[in-house]
Amino acid sequence: MALEKTWRWFGFNDPITLDNLVQMGVEGVVTALHHLPIGVVWEKDEIMKVKNAIEAKGMRWSVVESLPVSEAIKTCSAERDLHIENYKKSLQNLGECGIDTVCYNFMPVLDWSRTSLTYKHPGGGEGLYFDFTTFVAWDCYILCRPNAENEYPAEVVAKAKELFKTFSKEKCEELTYIIIVLTQGFVNGVIDGTVKDPKALFLKYISTYKDIDKEKLRANMKRFLDDVIPTCEKYNVNLCVHPDDPPYPVLGMPRIIGCMDDLEWLRKANPSLRNGITYCTGSLSGRPDNDLVAIAERFADAIHFVHLRNTQHLDDFSFYESGHLKGSLDMPAIVEALLKEQQRRIKEGRKDIRMPFRPDHGIRILNDLDADKNIYNAGYPLCGRMRGLAEIAGLMTGIEYEMTKKK
Repeated sequence: MALEKTWRWFGFNDPITLDNLVQMGVEGVVTALHHLPIGVVWEKDEIMKVKNAIEAKGMRWSVVESLPVSEAIKTCSAERDLHIENYKKSLQNLGECGIDTVCYNFMPVLDWSRTSLTYKHPGGGEGLYFDFTTFVAWDCYILCRPNAENEYPAEVVAKAKELFKTFSKEKCEELTYIIIVLTQGFVNGVIDGTVKDPKALFLKYISTYKDIDKEKLRANMKRFLDDVIPTCEKYNVNLCVHPDDPPYPVLGMPRIIGCMDDLEWLRKANPSLRNGITYCTGSLSGRPDNDLVAIAERFADAIHFVHLRNTQHLDDFSFYESGHLKGSLDMPAIVEALLKEQQRRIKEGRKDIRMPFRPDHGIRILNDLDADKNIYNAGYPLCGRMRGLAEIAGLMTGIEYEMTKKK
């Protein structure tokens, strides 16, 4: 058997329908209660509306992505205890409704970051791009975060300053919209398109981390895990943290899930197997020194959910999303490691042998390019992801065939 083929679906307003997913051969759906604000309880009736709709099409609700962790929990501020109790109740309700895998992240304020959503590929497609110098220019001279220039190497700041001089007013506004609003709004970001001055509000959120360094954020995350993992144990829910993207500190705020050392810390912080990871090749590959195969093998038993896509590394921590098979990552070796773990679980008699994966992001190709650019959430086109799903499915078939021959 292969890893379970899943697809991220953004609910009943998603232009890609459940019927479309059935036609593509999707087995499991990855979704969330996107209409609910962060910090409230997910009630059973709301959960079952979505679950029943998915199951009526012959699929399963494989993974919740995401049950968001509020800023109050991350910073241990006034509303923390209320939000923790609500989180535990939501986990209980999900478990009692038969949903066993919940993805979340512990990134301060900002989720994944890109500087362009229309990077031109040689074949004519468009994808996501993170240019480190552009990001530094935005941080220092557009966002104007206090003391930002002191946090980067002098040569990077000098290069960013010269680049900023070439930016038009429209370019500055576009970068702010992409970084703060457009790539955040559909993933429970703290700022949406209704805010008149997103930069001012964004700086206010950043300031709440002025006294929180890496060790303090780790302590806050351990406290979160110790509070909620017993609920996961009781109601048979696997919790899996998504790596930081990019996987290193940004905007003066710490990030704590980005490399082998961070994942070692995570496992030691709470050794329960319910405390697992979302193995996201795209996010982890943001650090060229991360060995994705070694990470998959080292933490294989705790991988509850898989995001597969490739990345092409450039200079100075820059990268672009290069599709699913081609790029800087050895995708066949990664998939082989995951399939070996699946076989190990089968032999061991574990119940979590499906190992759901989804094609993460995608290059805009074919009809994606003809559609209104706002019809799909940033990074989530139809054709580009469907191509990725087909490519990974074909890769799995070939690897499984070879594994069978060797036996």
